[in-house]
Amino acid sequence: MSAPSKSQAKTQAKKSTEPRATEPQAPEVVTVGVLSILQRLGRTIVGLAVLLWRMLGTSIKRIAVFCENWLLDGKKAPHGLAVTRIMFGIAGLGILASNWSTRLYSFGPGSMWNGQWAAPTSDFPQIWVFSMFRTVMPNAAAYTAMYLVVAVLAVMFTLGWRFKLVLPIYFVLWVSLIEAQDLLGDQGDNMYRIALILLFFADPCQRWALDARRRRKAAERGGSWLAQTWRGRPLLADKPEYQSLFHNLSLVALTAQVCFVYASGALYKAGGAPWSGGEAIYDPLHTVQFGTWPALSELVTAWGPSVTIAAWGSIILQMCFPMMLLTHPTRVVALIGIMGFHLGIALLMGLPWFSLTMIAIDFVFITEKTWTKAISTVRGAWSGAARAA
Repeated sequence: MSAPSKSQAKTQAKKSTEPRATEPQAPEVVTVGVLSILQRLGRTIVGLAVLLWRMLGTSIKRIAVFCENWLLDGKKAPHGLAVTRIMFGIAGLGILASNWSTRLYSFGPGSMWNGQWAAPTSDFPQIWVFSMFRTVMPNAAAYTAMYLVVAVLAVMFTLGWRFKLVLPIYFVLWVSLIEAQDLLGDQGDNMYRIALILLFFADPCQRWALDARRRRKAAERGGSWLAQTWRGRPLLADKPEYQSLFHNLSLVALTAQVCFVYASGALYKAGGAPWSGGEAIYDPLHTVQFGTWPALSELVTAWGPSVTIAAWGSIILQMCFPMMLLTHPTRVVALIGIMGFHLGIALLMGLPWFSLTMIAIDFVFITEKTWTKAISTVRGAWSGAARAA
């Protein structure tokens, strides 16, 4: 084999010394890299979606289990509803007692001149079951007798005696009394009746009621089903979960109604110029109708910023009330604030029965732990006072 020539050697040496050009990357390699990234991204998104779906399912399951346990595992707020029952009865008695001297010309035959008896504004007096007071309105003696019957029922309502029998009769007669003179009612009457309807399905006689004592005696004595039922044994005693369900659902409905009242009232106020300007509280307190204590009204409204703070504070408190019920510290603040708000209305505007009705409902938001602690504290103080004597 012959040796390479000088020209060939120079050519090879020149090629070896020349820099090599960078070879371009194949398009297939770039495509494969992008597809790999997209596949990984897709798998990540799918994995996160599956994880989120599982978390959502677990959360829904836990919420459903909590709601089921809360609704079926015993009747909630026994002390709170007992106080609601007692204060409702006191409010009814207060309304009847405060109108006793004027009953005949406010509601009875002396009021027939205003046309409510001949052509009622409300539809209730034209319904036979709610027409009793309209029927006896022309007769002063019969009207007074019916008035006293309602008062007796209010006492029985307060004491919790035969509550399930007394409540329907009391409700019918109360609506008949109020609606016979539609011009004399207010929003407190509406809330009172709504709460009475919800109490049909609740058991507000578990504590501080004559029915509770009779139930304990009935359980001890035994006897036939009819005898035990008459002594106070619940109709669904063999199905306690159904008793708890109706009781707790009525409690939920009562809570929702109160929250709707406060939130809607706050929104209505916020849309008005007097409330947004901060002077809405000043005007009613200086009228003859709502300025019950003129000297006190002057004292409360003497400092302008306090009027504005009260107006804006009531809007904020009512609007935030439903959310403040979710935690214990904020619930305490909400209850103290809203009860102070209603006490102010009762004292300054002369609306004690409306305020008492709303405060009575607000008592259901106090926890059983708080009630138990308060009761033990009072009993301890009572025992201490007895020992000291």
